[in-house]
Amino acid sequence: MTDDGSKIAERRAPIASWLIAAAIAVAALCYSSWVLEFVLPIDSDPVNQFLSELDAEGKPYREVFGTGDKIVGALLLPAALGGLLIFPRRRLTTVGWVALACFGASTIADALLPLRDCTPGEPGCGTPSELFPQLHQPHALTSTLAVTSIAIAVFAFSLAAFRYHRWRILREFGLAVLVIGSLATVWLLVADNLPGEYALGIAQRIQVGSMSLWLLTLAVAVVVEGREWTEPVSRP
Repeated sequence: MTDDGSKIAERRAPIASWLIAAAIAVAALCYSSWVLEFVLPIDSDPVNQFLSELDAEGKPYREVFGTGDKIVGALLLPAALGGLLIFPRRRLTTVGWVALACFGASTIADALLPLRDCTPGEPGCGTPSELFPQLHQPHALTSTLAVTSIAIAVFAFSLAAFRYHRWRILREFGLAVLVIGSLATVWLLVADNLPGEYALGIAQRIQVGSMSLWLLTLAVAVVVEGREWTEPVSRP
């Protein structure tokens, strides 16, 4: 690339990073659409009810929550692709961007395959699962893929922050969010297999809330990284 071409690329990179960051930030806000359950006239139980039940088939505000999930996916897919194209290719960050794209696709699938109000075992309803029996339908697969994908993205970017000495905010605030989300996930996995009520709804809301906070943190990191991407990356 010529010197003029390099200068043009350097000028465009910060602009592109702002666009990517804006898409991720809006996606983070849309992924928090579940907080509307406290505003809309919904008969919900935040302590024990899973978020998937808010946009289950037949729910009065299903389109509101479902549209939020679709917007999340529609924004994160191009944002992840842009991240792959704009920023220097590193193994860990590449894994992170790909996982973020998978999270976006899974979130769209979540909205397209909502929970159905049916009896486990009947045609089209699936069979009960030992883990999270409320989610024994195809929605269970999409939700699992979404959570797994963003978990991989979080871990990949966190490791990249330490390994490459970049993405500094992910090494600080992002790590704290990672710990909170991980603790909430352990709460869900363990308590769901124990007898009695353990406020699984609260655990999932903390888990999902930490995902939104991490996405906002990633958006800030993208802006900062977009300003510094031309600097040489220090290696340990």
